[in-house]
Amino acid sequence: MGEGMNAPDLDTRARRIILIVALLNLAGCLGEAILAFAIGSASLLADAADFLEDFLINSLVLLALSWSLSSRRKASYALAGLILIPAGAAFAMAVHKLLTGLPPEPFALSGTALAALVINACCAVLLVSLRTGHSALVRGAWLAARNDVLANVLIIAAGLVTLVWHSVLPDVAVGIVIGLVNLGAAKEVFEQARAEEPELEA
Repeated sequence: MGEGMNAPDLDTRARRIILIVALLNLAGCLGEAILAFAIGSASLLADAADFLEDFLINSLVLLALSWSLSSRRKASYALAGLILIPAGAAFAMAVHKLLTGLPPEPFALSGTALAALVINACCAVLLVSLRTGHSALVRGAWLAARNDVLANVLIIAAGLVTLVWHSVLPDVAVGIVIGLVNLGAAKEVFEQARAEEPELEA
């Protein structure tokens, strides 16, 4: 938080940043979902769900910045639930891919993940200056962007491994990892929202 910046200025800046991040995530979701279905990738579908989750999270944050502390805390609980969306998608698609046994096209897998990494890295950089300024909501948005960058690196690696090992397992394994990471993020946001409860009683 820079000196000389009053609260309304900070809110305006935060809203602008979060709106940009929300739109980037919406574009990433649509593009990655189309390619995920086209090549049959569990990890890309999980990451597309991640983009959708991030769009919903940032939309929620955008609406909740001016809410009371009590309302923001309740929204934070909803946020933790939203983070579970990609986890469920990842686990479901992983089971489906294990049943079909068809690996995705490796170059398309890694290339799509690289494009997604660029989008998520931009979002993480935009949100990093806000993550400690607006409680659990904005921290949740930053956590989601950070986790997505890590997920994209794993997907790129899965594509490279699939080049030399024609198996569904690298894609499925990364899809499961993405789901587990999001479970951890949901737990962290929930716990931070719980930690804010004493402030309401003060």
